[in-house]
Amino acid sequence: MSQPDDRMKFEEAKREQSVALGNDGQVFEQSLDLITSIDKYDYSYLWSWMGVPIIQMPADVMATQEVIWATKPDVIIETGVARGGSVLFMASLLEMLGGGKVVGVDIDIRAHNRATIEDHVMSKRVVLIEGGSVDEDTLASVRAQIPKGARVMVVLDSDHSREHVLSECRAYGQMVTEGCYLVVADTLVGHITEDKAPTKRSKIWFKGDEPLSALNDYLAENDRFLVDPVLNGKLVLSSSPGGYLQCVKG
Repeated sequence: MSQPDDRMKFEEAKREQSVALGNDGQVFEQSLDLITSIDKYDYSYLWSWMGVPIIQMPADVMATQEVIWATKPDVIIETGVARGGSVLFMASLLEMLGGGKVVGVDIDIRAHNRATIEDHVMSKRVVLIEGGSVDEDTLASVRAQIPKGARVMVVLDSDHSREHVLSECRAYGQMVTEGCYLVVADTLVGHITEDKAPTKRSKIWFKGDEPLSALNDYLAENDRFLVDPVLNGKLVLSSSPGGYLQCVKG
């Protein structure tokens, strides 16, 4: 006996539960407590993608792949290369989709990290640009990597100060094409009180001088982006809750 096709019903239930989860403040606070507790074990540093450290929370990796699968960008720009796992992760998804490239931008791509990326099987879909992410010569190099008519997604994950992230939003937000996403990473910092802020970092940011503040300022000054309520709703145990913005105007 055949079973009814419940795919649409299943997806609708997922959307409803995601939004409901996003509205559950108690669960979000519990998530914050757990994240701050496991940070002493460098939790976000424990993961790798295809053999390379990715330095991401698993929930953010899943959210990013959902976005890439749904929107199928031709070019993904990421500021902040670090050890390279994130650019290679996104490159591998583009490889699976059959085309595209990831443009990784960093003010300092260290020789050993560059070697890891360039020696990797997914390097064929990665372009590395070294320079300050909002310097005009860097931006010109990035724009040169975007073919006419390309669908463009951007991930901002470099210097997390409010001023710098806001400058990146203004510079790179205009590159994002309608339907694609601008991802502002590490918005979690804007929810954590100073006494609970991560301490095992080269630089510590506090409320008011962090990505979430920059994101809110950017949203207030333009109407091209909306916070995706479904995707962000399920981002508990995440570094970037509220950080996934969909471009709704070309």
